[in-house]
Amino acid sequence: MTKTSVIETTPTVLIIFGGNGDLTKRKIIPALYNLFLENRLPEKFAIIGTSRTKFTDEKYRSSLLVGINEFSRTGKAKKEDWAKFSANITYQAANIKDVASYNDFEASISKLKAEWKQDPAILYYCAVSPDLFCTIAENVSKSKLENNKDTTRIIIEKPFGRDLDSAKTLNAKLLTIFDEKQIYRIDHYLGKEVVQNVMAFRFANTIMEPLWNRTHIEHVQISVTEQIGVEDRGSYFDHAGILRDMIQNHLLQLLCIIAMEPPVNFDADLVRDKKVEVLKAMRKIIPGMIDKVAVRGQYGPGWVEGKEVPGYRDEIDVDPGSNTETYAAMKFYVDNWRWQGVPFYLRTGKRLYKSASHIIIQFREVPHNMFTNKAENLPKQNRLIISIQPDMSIKFQLESKTPGLEMTLNTVDMVFDYLGKTKIDSPEAYETLLLDVISGDQTLFMRADQVEAAWEVVMPVLDYWENNKMPDFPNYPANSWGPENAEALIAKDGFHWINLPDKNLKE
Repeated sequence: MTKTSVIETTPTVLIIFGGNGDLTKRKIIPALYNLFLENRLPEKFAIIGTSRTKFTDEKYRSSLLVGINEFSRTGKAKKEDWAKFSANITYQAANIKDVASYNDFEASISKLKAEWKQDPAILYYCAVSPDLFCTIAENVSKSKLENNKDTTRIIIEKPFGRDLDSAKTLNAKLLTIFDEKQIYRIDHYLGKEVVQNVMAFRFANTIMEPLWNRTHIEHVQISVTEQIGVEDRGSYFDHAGILRDMIQNHLLQLLCIIAMEPPVNFDADLVRDKKVEVLKAMRKIIPGMIDKVAVRGQYGPGWVEGKEVPGYRDEIDVDPGSNTETYAAMKFYVDNWRWQGVPFYLRTGKRLYKSASHIIIQFREVPHNMFTNKAENLPKQNRLIISIQPDMSIKFQLESKTPGLEMTLNTVDMVFDYLGKTKIDSPEAYETLLLDVISGDQTLFMRADQVEAAWEVVMPVLDYWENNKMPDFPNYPANSWGPENAEALIAKDGFHWINLPDKNLKE
């Protein structure tokens, strides 16, 4: 273990509903284990896993160890470290719909309280189906387990509703039990290191902010592409679609970080206020415009890395006649002083050519070309490329003179490469987010009004797509860049989608 000092915080109990689930084993427990190795957890910390399955504590710990050995960024757990960490883990079988089961949690908390001689903070992690969020909240309330508004928190995973109405209902129910300061809505994209660094890059450097506006920026592209299909999520995905699953949350949150105004300071609510302002400034999409600003697609069969893969409609638990989109591309405008007239292009999809996430800031052309008219000597537009995955880097593409006797231009890169330039093993998103929950920092978590504003942005398209089937689905093969009309969406404005080569090399 490292010598980093332990965080001096209130003793903490984390109760994980869905404690035997995939999210717990792949993300939550490995993240907590890595925080433990870094000595970033409170000295007095307990984890109580719960689900309907009956386990002994030892059997439950063994099942979690398998997940850590497979998914932790620090590799297989050392015996001594695991022994110390797992001593903090217990298991209680429970029916989370039955309020009587919560008496066992109260007994466990009381026991820890007596042992620690101090009231602990209680964190309820809802790693379960969204339809159980309110049930858990209500039963926690009925059991009087949320009495301390300062130290009791509830953590919920997306989706935060299925549409605007259900999001409002969910928020209203949660807010009858918890204060907004107690609710942590996790969007793991906001915990990614490069995404967090965008705000530092923008607001900690005087060179950037004067350029960050409509005068200098021509357009913005945000791409999150996946080579995988729906895998074992067919049932969920077929009722959701990529617009709900990705654009309404992940991609719109990335847009907010790019477009937001600088807050007075890094206070959580001030930062979130600025994000809400962006969402409220986004141009409303009216029904007659939808085909001009939004494209949908669904993947068919194809070949990926030499292996034949099925089309979406042939995936397990997917309706053979499904109209669900697995690809979406959209054009947005932020109608305010800074961004008026600058298009923001968002795209995401499954079974695409490669898995990658990046943000492209395309700057305008120079107002006058003072160099020769040779094609190779025309200055290319500057680009800021923020690569989130698989590479983690920020790259600025500039024009420079090629060494030699003639004035010939060449594109050069100024690169900050996280993995190549730092000696620090970058934390996983869930490590950052869980540490923030423990610390009580809501900066990276979505607020109720932010969730609802994001739904308002996409609802016209969502409603239109659900009420108008696509006769040509599937309309793109696996291992491609998506449907042809997605290229037309951006090409009609004189641009093209920028696909980064492997290793984030220059195009």
